[in-house]
Amino acid sequence: MARNVAAEYSKGTLGEFLRLSPQDLERARAERRPELDREALAAALREYHRDLGTLDANVEALLTRLSHPESRVVVTGQQAGLLTGPAYSVHKGAGAALLAQKLNTDDAPVVAVYWVASQDHDAEEVASATLLDLNETLHRLTLDVPAGVPVGRVAWRDEWTAEVLTLLERFEAPAEHRAAVRARIERAISGNGSPRTGYADVFARLIHGLLAPAGLLVLDPMHPALARLMAPALARELEQPLTSSERIEAAAERLSTAGFTPQLRRPAGATNLFVEEQDGQRRLLRFDGQTFSTDTRAYTRTELLALLDADPTRLTPAAGLRPAVQDALLPTLAFVVGPGEIAYGAQLKDVYPLHGLQQPLLWPRLSVTWLEPNVARLLRRLHATAAEVQADPEGVLGRALARERGAGAVAAGRLQSLEAELERLITDLAQLDPTLVGAAERTRRRTLPRVAHLQRQAASALARAEDERSGQLTRLNKHLLPNGVPQEREMNFLTYLLKHGETPLRQLLALDAGFVGEVEIS
Repeated sequence: MARNVAAEYSKGTLGEFLRLSPQDLERARAERRPELDREALAAALREYHRDLGTLDANVEALLTRLSHPESRVVVTGQQAGLLTGPAYSVHKGAGAALLAQKLNTDDAPVVAVYWVASQDHDAEEVASATLLDLNETLHRLTLDVPAGVPVGRVAWRDEWTAEVLTLLERFEAPAEHRAAVRARIERAISGNGSPRTGYADVFARLIHGLLAPAGLLVLDPMHPALARLMAPALARELEQPLTSSERIEAAAERLSTAGFTPQLRRPAGATNLFVEEQDGQRRLLRFDGQTFSTDTRAYTRTELLALLDADPTRLTPAAGLRPAVQDALLPTLAFVVGPGEIAYGAQLKDVYPLHGLQQPLLWPRLSVTWLEPNVARLLRRLHATAAEVQADPEGVLGRALARERGAGAVAAGRLQSLEAELERLITDLAQLDPTLVGAAERTRRRTLPRVAHLQRQAASALARAEDERSGQLTRLNKHLLPNGVPQEREMNFLTYLLKHGETPLRQLLALDAGFVGEVEIS
C-alpha cells in the first residue's frame, strides 16, 4: 500500500518535499514579505468587493489591516460550487478565518482570504448540491453548467433561480429557518443590484455572507483588477514554460521512490498554463521548444504576452502553478488545504523559487462531521463514532444489534479468542512434532480471515434485516454517507442552517482552527 502524504505531513516527516510542517507555525509567522505592494492589493480587492456588492464597513476594516506593511494572509479556496458546494467548502473558509484570528496582532495583522477558483473549467465539479431535509429526503440539484468554460465566465440564469427556489419549497424544514436561508440565497443571486451576476459571484456572496463576520475576505482571480496584479507571474512563466513542469515531474519521481503516489503528472511538452480561446473554451498550452500550441491553434510567446496585456483573465495557471501565482499576489503566511492539496503541495516546493518565492506553510483544513440530534442519539446507542459508521455502516449496526441480542458470534473478542486458541494449539503441536508447525500456521492464516469474513456477513445480514424494520441503516447512510460519499464531501452546509437555523454556523466558528472531528448540533 502506498504511503499517505497528508498523514505523513501531519507528523512533520516530509521535509524533503514540503518546506514547512504544521509544527512550524511560529516560524512561518516570523517570515516577512516586505516587497509586496499591499496598497495595490487592497485597492484591487476593494474594487472587486464594490463590484460584487459586498463592500461595507467590515470589508473596509479588513482591507485597512491588509494594507499594513507587515500584514500577512491565511488563504484558502475552493471551486465555486452550487449553493457553496460540499460542506468542506465552508469548513475551509471557517478554518482560515479562525487561524487568522489566532495569529492576528496590531503590529502584524493577519487577514483570512478565500480564493474563489473561478478560473477552473470543470463543470461537473461545481454543478450539483446535495441537501437532506427533516423527512430524511435526500435532495440533489444539478444545473446545466456549460463544460470547458471557466466558471467565472458563466452567467447565472433565471431558470437556475427557479430550480433552486423549487428545491427550497420542497425541502421540509422549519418555516423561519427556510425563509432565512432563502433570503441568503436571493441576496447572493441579486447582489443588491451588483453588475456581477455570474455563477462564481453567487458562490462568492454566499461564502461572504456566512464568513465575512468572522473576518474573511473573498477574492476572485478573474476580476480584472486582481488579474492585472497576477499578470507578471504569468509572464515570468512564459519565459521558461517547461521548467515548472520538469520540477513537478522530478518531485513525482522522488515521491514514487519514497513509496508515495504522485497526484500531479506533467507529460512532455505540457506547460502549467491554460489559455481561454475565442470560442470560450479553456485549453492547456503546450510548448515544443519554439512554439506554444493548444489542440486548436499555435501561438508565439509575443502573441501570448500581448493577450496577457490586453486581457490578463484569459491566461490562467494550471494546478501545478496556481499556488505560486496565488502567493505571488498575497503575503501568504499559511495556506489552508485538504489532504489532496497537501499531496499536490508535496510536488510544488521547487516551483516557488522560479517566482522568487518560498512555499508557505500548508495548514490542514478544519474538518467537521455534523451530528443532528437523532443521529447523535443513534450513535450513542450503537457505541460508535461517525467515522466508524462511514468506514463500515452495516458492520457497526450489525455488531450493535448482536450485542443487544447477546449474540457473541460476531464480536471481535470471539475472533481474538479463536486466534489465541490457535496460537496455543500451534505451540502444543510444535512440542509434539515440530514438522507440523508450518502446516498449522498456514491453517491459522487461512482460518482467521475466513471466520472474520463470516462475521462480517452475519453482521451485515443483521443490519439489513433491522433496516427493513426500522430504517436505521438507511438513516445513518443518508446523514453520514449521502450518495455513498463521506458527509462533508457531499452534503451542502446550508442543509444544517435550513433545519437548525444559525446554530451550526455559530458552533463552527467557535471551534479551534485545527479541529478535526464530530460536532453534535445543539
